[in-house]
Amino acid sequence: MRIIVDAMGGDNAPQAPVQGALQAIKEYGVEVALVGRGEDILEALQQEGVAELPPGLSITHADQVVEMCDNPATAFKEKKDSSLTVGLNLLKNGEGDAFVSAGSTGALLSGATLVVKRVKGIRRAAMAPVVPTGGGGAVLVDCGATAEGTPEFLLQFAFMGSYYAERVLGRPEPKVGLLNIGTEPSKGTDLQREAYQLLEKAKEEGRINFVGNVEAREAVEGAVDVIVADGYSGNIFLKAVEGAGLFLSREMKKMFLKSFKTKIAALLMKDGLRDFKKLLDANEVGGTALLGISKPVIKAHGSSNGYAMKNAIRQAVEFSRSGIVEDIMENVEYMRLPVRSAAADGSAE
Repeated sequence: MRIIVDAMGGDNAPQAPVQGALQAIKEYGVEVALVGRGEDILEALQQEGVAELPPGLSITHADQVVEMCDNPATAFKEKKDSSLTVGLNLLKNGEGDAFVSAGSTGALLSGATLVVKRVKGIRRAAMAPVVPTGGGGAVLVDCGATAEGTPEFLLQFAFMGSYYAERVLGRPEPKVGLLNIGTEPSKGTDLQREAYQLLEKAKEEGRINFVGNVEAREAVEGAVDVIVADGYSGNIFLKAVEGAGLFLSREMKKMFLKSFKTKIAALLMKDGLRDFKKLLDANEVGGTALLGISKPVIKAHGSSNGYAMKNAIRQAVEFSRSGIVEDIMENVEYMRLPVRSAAADGSAE
């Protein structure tokens, strides 16, 4: 297993990607190809006390870096010798099993779509993070790759999210819910109501375990394993969950540091508090899978440290071994709406 890592992407590059690569090679026994400015990568390795490349680690030189200020839609084309573009081309050419980057989300999404390509028949790639819930986490698909969706997009998101929940999270027959403002089929905009009908049909055919509309509150409580949303709604949901987690963590810290008694209580609850913090820590997850791309691509958080990059590499390994891409390819015909001819639309004379 060989994972390609963008060594120049993210706020803490190249140190964090280098640290993550070294940890992943040691813990997971995988090969890692770091892509970026060779001299910068070697300097980062020296800072980690590594004088020579260890077994399993290689460097592919790339002069340019896609900056956050670059146009995300064209950066990978305009900077053809960037670590992002070179890394995606390595993946496309079969020189690695998955690609990980903490760089620009937009540039990664555009590059993955146009260089590595979507699975034939998939209309849009989707970003599918695992969000913390009372049910042990749920796949949120989409969280912002496509702001404006169509019913067919949501149908495809549901299938892809279901495969991810089953294969990576280990949820047999994962429960799929459509994010909405109410549970009744009549709730929501035309998008949600039409998507509901498509998802119901897929359920009747035994393709997915659709359980109906799910409100944000129930989704957080763990009612479903897959939360289906257009990118606009999904991104708001994700940011709300992240914000609530930060708020709760901050308030709990203030509460436990309030007095000598509460400090003692904090010591007694140390293990539970550590588990709670871990549940809300994005570094534990590693990154966000891009579903619908023909090969595994993982977007790590821009502020990822070495530990987070290690977990993003682990996630890439799990994604690559899961067979999700093959699942999508084999079932894409069930995720598409029939193409209506001009005559069927009544527009032909």
